Order: sequence, then structure tokens, then C-alpha cells
Amino acid sequence: MTKDKLHNKNNSNTVEIFSSDTEASLDLPFLPFDVSAGFPSPALDFVDVSIDLNKHLIEHPSATYYGRVQGESMKEAGIDSGDLIIIDKSIEPADGKIAVCYIDGEFTLKRIKLKKSGVWLMPENDKYKPLKVDESSNLEIWGIVTYVIKKPL
Repeated sequence: MTKDKLHNKNNSNTVEIFSSDTEASLDLPFLPFDVSAGFPSPALDFVDVSIDLNKHLIEHPSATYYGRVQGESMKEAGIDSGDLIIIDKSIEPADGKIAVCYIDGEFTLKRIKLKKSGVWLMPENDKYKPLKVDESSNLEIWGIVTYVIKKPL
């Protein structure tokens, strides 16, 4: 696994990037039933079912990376500092998608918003301002976030 750090010069957002190694298999125990978030349900004494998260979460292995988020600009989208994100570089950018973006020499994690007035990179936190992409902006959508793996509370 290789590791790179993509960051914003203003240090408001940092995404630590890891390449995905889908050649390896890691079968983890998996509960073959729904887990109740309401009233408790009877537990099984023995569970002999497993899941490989690489196979379950990664659709395009050669274009997929993991990232660790640092910063709070996407907290209202449920993405907090310390969370892992799965980024797929093969997915086409589209309105409403959350993307790792490279704009004017800086990386940022934002939601893509297409409006009549143009393309906007939208934070999901009122403390941060939307970024308007104009003709002088140099924007590259580096990849689209497909999953968020929450940092333990």
C-alpha cells in the first residue's frame, strides 16, 4: 500500500491517500442477519459467515484509493475528521457527488454543484464558503467518494 498526503495550503482540509490492494483477501466475520438498532434481538452462538470488504466496497480496483479526512468542511454530509473515504477515480463527476478536487494547486473535499451560474464546490459546513469555479480556475476532479468509513466514537 502506498501513501501520499494531498493537502490544502490553508490547512483547512487534508486527505491522506492510500492505494487499494485488492489482490489480498481479508475475510472478516459477518453477521448474516440485520442488527437491530431498536429492541435487542436474539444473538447467534456461532457465526460462520465472512465478508471481504475489498470485494464488497470496491467496484473498480485499479482506480480506487482510500483517503483519511482531516478537517470539518464536510461534517453536515456525515464526513468527519479522521474518517476513511473510498475514492473511485473512474466515476464521472456529476451534480451532487462528493469529490476530491484539485483546484488552483490545492486539494479539497467538496460536493459538486452545477448551477446556471456555473460549477460550484460546496462545503457541508456553514463555517466554510462555496468555491465558484470560473474560467480562470484550474479544476481537476481527482475522484468521487463512494463510501465513508466512520472513525470510532
